[in-house]
Amino acid sequence: MTATSTTPGLKEFVSGLPKAELHVHIEGTLEPELKFSLAQRNGVDLEHATAEEVRASHEFADLADFLAAYYDSMRVLLTADDFYDLATAYLRTAAGQGVRYAEIFFDPQAHTSRGVPFPTVISGLRRALLDARRDLGVHGELILCFLRDLTPEHAMSTLMEALPYRDWILGVGLDSDEKGNPPAKFAAVFARARAEGFLLTMHCDVDQENTHEHIRQVVEDIGVDRVDHGSNAFERPELVAAIQARGLGLTCCPISNDRIADGYKEREIVGLLEAGVKVTVNSDDPAYFGGYVGDAYERLATVAGLTRDQLVQLARNSFEVAWLPAHQRERYLAELEAYVRS
Repeated sequence: MTATSTTPGLKEFVSGLPKAELHVHIEGTLEPELKFSLAQRNGVDLEHATAEEVRASHEFADLADFLAAYYDSMRVLLTADDFYDLATAYLRTAAGQGVRYAEIFFDPQAHTSRGVPFPTVISGLRRALLDARRDLGVHGELILCFLRDLTPEHAMSTLMEALPYRDWILGVGLDSDEKGNPPAKFAAVFARARAEGFLLTMHCDVDQENTHEHIRQVVEDIGVDRVDHGSNAFERPELVAAIQARGLGLTCCPISNDRIADGYKEREIVGLLEAGVKVTVNSDDPAYFGGYVGDAYERLATVAGLTRDQLVQLARNSFEVAWLPAHQRERYLAELEAYVRS
């Protein structure tokens, strides 16, 4: 049975489907309404006069164009309460779309470079995660992302700054503008992070220059525990084989693909899924791209004609490649299976 033939129930099915979200940038969940609220609270002047104008400005030619708007909006994030409110708003929305567990990216360098202390950022986020676990039943963890368009030395100093908060940070990642910033540039930083006990992931954004070589580097040279985006691997059988051999998950983001590249990449995502790669579906930067994780499942199901079994497999993959203790993974998978049987 295809998603098209079950469209009247698709939204409800996807919304209730227990799932993990493994690729969401907390700064990318800053909705225009909250942006205005924080700007007013902190006395920050904004370019736009209304939330509607902000949303209308979210038309991006490419990744670099999106990143310019993304970093500019962070000016309103100044206090621990701001980061708390940001994360809480995301977690409430995610809970309403069936998210039981979330691994959330944050970009400390984007804040410390403008004078916001690292402890301010992480303390606000951590408090939101603890409250969401108690109040919403959503378990969240943090992944610290290094900005690849800054220097490896800056990344290493940020890693050192994070060490006192080791118990609050599950892993490290690499994001921002990929052009001219290959994974190999940060090999030493990630080797040190692994030695410190962090799990590793890196962005390999869709349709980037040298994308296949970058995927090869993260899989074979860096030895990541997961790959963010990475759907261009489908175009090279040797990369698919290497990913399968290591049992790596890919955190795909169809809605953001469509907004900054050429289409949702449904052919690649479904092709990888059918090949047995543990692909997952995620939202990326939902406030900018117009959809949270449930919306991403629904959109992909519609454009690719996914069956309910395939949607369930995507949700199953999300728990199987999440960085979870075995007992938590088993509990979430059991909940998923119970939902499917109901």
